[in-house]
Amino acid sequence: MVKHYDLIVFDWDGTLMDSTARIISSMQNAAELSSLPVPTSTEVADIIGLSLNTAFDVLFGNDLLTPTKRDELFQNYRQQFIADNDELMPMFPGAEALVERLHLLGVKLAVATGKSRVGLNRALSETEVGALFHDTICADEANSKPDPEMLDKLSARMKVNKARMLMIGDTGHDLGMAANAGVDSLGVTYGAQSAERLAGHRPKAILNSIEELVSWLFSEHQDVCPA
Repeated sequence: MVKHYDLIVFDWDGTLMDSTARIISSMQNAAELSSLPVPTSTEVADIIGLSLNTAFDVLFGNDLLTPTKRDELFQNYRQQFIADNDELMPMFPGAEALVERLHLLGVKLAVATGKSRVGLNRALSETEVGALFHDTICADEANSKPDPEMLDKLSARMKVNKARMLMIGDTGHDLGMAANAGVDSLGVTYGAQSAERLAGHRPKAILNSIEELVSWLFSEHQDVCPA
């Protein structure tokens, strides 16, 4: 039985979907095609979870990103991420089963993501899990993480007190958003960022696999798991 929480909010990329590697390669290729400095894998991993425009600002800065260059970078990233990748990105092994189990138990489920609405809808359609979530919110519908607006809106729309909500994510942006909203969080290390990066946001636990996440959510005593 899941204790304490009426609403569980998942990040998407790096938490439910195994998309970190494609995001990194797509951003690096887009930068090269746009004649911009190519960021390192770590630098790209650090912006996963942010809205795309905010991520561009962090990686390249306003000095390099004229409106024309920003649009070029966006088009190149989109081309690399979608058009040049025919293979569907999978959910992490066990992620779909976890979401299905929570759904069958009557727990309200939501997604709060740095993806655009178009991007999330595409992912939900490809994975066929959209019907398992009661609500979703995207980067083009609220302020970018770690601003609390996404969780504030979900709380209001779903009529769930934030004391009864849990945010699950793989980056400091996810956990920072939860902290700013006054919502409990869990960090997972199998996505984009390390336990050290997540610990500063004081999640209830830092978990290293879907199996550990399942154990924590359904355990009788939800103690902090070691990183």
